[in-house]
Amino acid sequence: MAANVMDALEVTTTTGYAALRENAAWLDLSGRGKIRATGEDRARLLHAMTTNQVETLQPGEGCYAFFLSAQGRILADVNLLCFDDHFLLDTEPETRTKVYEHLDRYIIADDVTLADQTDQIATIGIEGPNAAAALAALGAPAPTAPYSLAKWLSGTVARLDTTGKGGFFLLIPIEEKQAIISRLTNAGYPQATANDARIVRIENGRPRFGEEITERYLVQETAQLQAVNFNKGCYLGQEIVERVRSRAQIHRVLRRLEIGTNEPPAAGTKLKSGDADAAEIASAVFSPALEKTVALAYVRTQFADPGTEISLGGVSARVV
Repeated sequence: MAANVMDALEVTTTTGYAALRENAAWLDLSGRGKIRATGEDRARLLHAMTTNQVETLQPGEGCYAFFLSAQGRILADVNLLCFDDHFLLDTEPETRTKVYEHLDRYIIADDVTLADQTDQIATIGIEGPNAAAALAALGAPAPTAPYSLAKWLSGTVARLDTTGKGGFFLLIPIEEKQAIISRLTNAGYPQATANDARIVRIENGRPRFGEEITERYLVQETAQLQAVNFNKGCYLGQEIVERVRSRAQIHRVLRRLEIGTNEPPAAGTKLKSGDADAAEIASAVFSPALEKTVALAYVRTQFADPGTEISLGGVSARVV
């Protein structure tokens, strides 16, 4: 095995990685954007600007949604959390400013006020199959429905995760962050690094906006249709989404691959089926647990069925 692969194994086989897969670990996600929307028209505006059903959300509920351009391209994704008097938009660090400015541009005569609270609210992710036990160690409630939330002390617990292993976000005042981290650490739950989390989410086929999901792709190509309500009223970019749905016009779709190599290919690497182009890598990592490379790739639809075998330079790859 090449030295650089051995180095990668030593780096990635960590306590945090194992805990994310088998128990629970915490992640400092405080860089994620947190935008508060208040005002009587907040639900109407967000409903008109995103792909999911917002107007019927009740306090304590939430959803996952995309912001689209007029051409149907994905500008950002967001977790929308409904509170009694506001919505909180949780988004990737890279799209914090974009989401704020995009929404602000469309506030004309609406009674909506936006406030970027990223620097006031810390986000601690508790993720893994035993994440609920870690919450119990803090004395915190564990919301059961996806994207649901519950008040806890001076903050909020939301049923959200980044890795596909299940878990929760603690949204707490920034000044309480270190105390919560200390309690988790003292209870025996380790910190998972960003690299730990990236490996686990790719193992679980969970895409991230900014890496596997970008403005290059259409909604249906990402296979993240939990972000879309096909029965709602008009929203920005809907015409393209509906046109694609009605005509079934996608030629590629995001899929998880397992590849028989220890050396992950770079993003943009092409895979073949015979002489035909079959897929393009969006991200790839070596999985210490599986002892092979796992990847997220945009696969041509004729090769996208689970179990389909394609090739990476003569190395076997399988659609999962």
